[in-house]
Amino acid sequence: MLHLMKNRFGQLVALTLLTAGLTVSTAQAQTTPRTGIKGGFNATSLNINNASDRRERYGFHVGIFTQIPAGSSFAIQPELQYTSKGASARYNILGVNGRNTFKLNYLELPVLATFKLGNTADLQLGPYASYLLNSGFTSEGDLGTAVRDINRDNFNRVDYGLAGGFNLYFGNVLLGLRYGQGLRPVAESGGARLLLGDARNATGQVSLGFTIR
Repeated sequence: MLHLMKNRFGQLVALTLLTAGLTVSTAQAQTTPRTGIKGGFNATSLNINNASDRRERYGFHVGIFTQIPAGSSFAIQPELQYTSKGASARYNILGVNGRNTFKLNYLELPVLATFKLGNTADLQLGPYASYLLNSGFTSEGDLGTAVRDINRDNFNRVDYGLAGGFNLYFGNVLLGLRYGQGLRPVAESGGARLLLGDARNATGQVSLGFTIR
């Protein structure tokens, strides 16, 4: 799913520019600042060494945002959100099958340049910084289910990267799509680096929000 989001992202941006451009031409780029709340679905991934059938971890995000106008069609949008990240991978050891899921949960601060296409759409791009709140591990397989915390010292507490996406507005309702790519390796300790190498967070988000004009 995450790979599909990467491939389709450019196509979706082009489609948004085309459709929203019609609104801009008629609305003369008159835009409205927005503040609101949003939440939704995450699909996240890590490049885990020696893992077969690697898949995304599915989770969620929730947070608040505001747009600070810097012109008739441009704004800066800071956000503060709780977001789940990590990855899932299947294993087969001596005929014993199962799936391991790494869970990394962050408090994240994106600051996004926002290009406002009238009042119906935004295009966004910018950096983010995240702080690791907790980390865990779940194993489900032939030997049963195990859930335990992992010491955060195994991972870099601070992560950062780039994010881009777009929003569509239906009155006060927001529908958003975003992709974020971490630039810092997740692993910190020797054991974590042995398992994860230089794997970085990759996150696809689908959001539903409500705005106050």
